[in-house]
Amino acid sequence: MLERGKRDRDLVEFVVIDQLVPAEHLLRKIDAAVDFDRIYEMVDILYSEDNGRPSVDPVVLFKVVLIQHLYGLPSLRRTADEISANICYRWFLGYTLQEETPHFSTVSYNFRHRFTAETVDQIFAWILEEVAEEGYLSPKAVFIDGTNIKANANTKKQIKEQVPVASKHYAKELMAEVNADREAHGKKPFDDDDEPPTAPKKRKDNTSRKKLARRKKEKTHTVTKSITDPDCGLFVKGEHKRQFAYEAHTACDKNGFVLETIVTPGNVHDSVAFDEVYDKVTKTFPETETIVADSAYKTPHICHHKPGRLQGIQKRSQDLHKLSLQRALHPLQRLRENRTAAYLETLRRAGRRRTLYTEVPEPLPAA
Repeated sequence: MLERGKRDRDLVEFVVIDQLVPAEHLLRKIDAAVDFDRIYEMVDILYSEDNGRPSVDPVVLFKVVLIQHLYGLPSLRRTADEISANICYRWFLGYTLQEETPHFSTVSYNFRHRFTAETVDQIFAWILEEVAEEGYLSPKAVFIDGTNIKANANTKKQIKEQVPVASKHYAKELMAEVNADREAHGKKPFDDDDEPPTAPKKRKDNTSRKKLARRKKEKTHTVTKSITDPDCGLFVKGEHKRQFAYEAHTACDKNGFVLETIVTPGNVHDSVAFDEVYDKVTKTFPETETIVADSAYKTPHICHHKPGRLQGIQKRSQDLHKLSLQRALHPLQRLRENRTAAYLETLRRAGRRRTLYTEVPEPLPAA
């Protein structure tokens, strides 16, 4: 028997919004597990006690951002529209069916001008503490990697800009060690701007070389910046399409919990951002024993074990350092150390009939 669809859209019903949310809904589980009242203690100093208009509940603002990331909503504007039409979202925020939900610009303004980076870090650390107290956190082995996040910017709208060259982390460490050694021997330490002396050379009157010399003296280099989003960087890697993007450098434990993350422009290499991520992780979790990373982090600075700094990188860094040393060895010296027949087979297939070297050079003494 044919039955037409119901069209009872104008009926008035008395309902309890809590009954409309499924018992196994994700937001219901989060609401039962997390005490969001702790947020009031962290943001209390950011609000006036007896001046100004009543504000939107700060817990609601943080819950709005949580909903956006949990369900992959692309923007705050779209998130505000979904919250207004979704009963489960309204229940999670504590709004009734007819109550007006926060405007997307309200959320954006508060996170831009009220909530500081320290506030967000406090909430992030608080959640990790809750996870650790329940026994789910395992920071002994930490996995670090970078993820490309495409920026909402057109690659055709770009400009070339001269920016100062940022000194690398290991360069600062090296300068600190040199200055400490000079002070121990009663010598004056170098300034940050000091450069080793170079032999004077006569150069031709070439405009391009003059520009290069001036840029080197001023310590600047040319970068491609987006007009739409100046904070992002031009991401170029392998077969990937050239695009403006960000890079999220994230550290996780074996259970998948994010321990630390920093966001850089897309043109910042993984190995450059490694030091900041590593320092934050080891400071927060001193019990870290092993750092696991892919080949993008295989640089001499990271692989070389430095006492007192890379204590967390044990077997992994030593293996990478050993591999980098093997690749730099003399072929016959590598053969002598490896003692493998596979290397002889490789030489035979390559068709090398004569001796490569008459003597095996001795390894260079350690610096």
